[in-house]
Amino acid sequence: MRLEKCYFCSSTVYPGHGIQFVRNDSKIFRFCRSKCHKAFKRKRNPRKVRWTKSFRKAHGKELTMDSAFEFEKKRNVPVKYNRELWEKTVHVIKKVEAIKSRRQARFIKKRLKAGVKLRDKPAKEEVEKGLHLLEETESAVATKVREAQKQRRQAKTKATEMEVDE
Repeated sequence: MRLEKCYFCSSTVYPGHGIQFVRNDSKIFRFCRSKCHKAFKRKRNPRKVRWTKSFRKAHGKELTMDSAFEFEKKRNVPVKYNRELWEKTVHVIKKVEAIKSRRQARFIKKRLKAGVKLRDKPAKEEVEKGLHLLEETESAVATKVREAQKQRRQAKTKATEMEVDE
């Protein structure tokens, strides 16, 4: 069972699914759905269409260089069936998938940090403009905290005095 890649959006095309277009020069184009086929016929550039994988990679939305992608490459070398080799391959595929998902999660977190900084930048500027107001309230809050601590200490001393009197 061979899983092909869609020429337009790079998603997986399973056997018996999708559309296959053969050009006059015998180049084969496989499409996962009619949406991709129609976009190809309209001569749309996959790198400019926002929902394609090539757009996401070109604009830094997804990982582009990763050693885990080496395992996805197509190999046309026939190998004699060996049950042990098959089991090892399945085991390794699971490991590679786990590693790839962790790397992608790390990449996404790193990419979103920049957005958080941009989002917080106007708020920080606003705080810096009104910093003198905050310092005044901060000193007032600090005095209130000190007074509350004094009252607690006094209450504790009164409580210990009452215990001693009894």
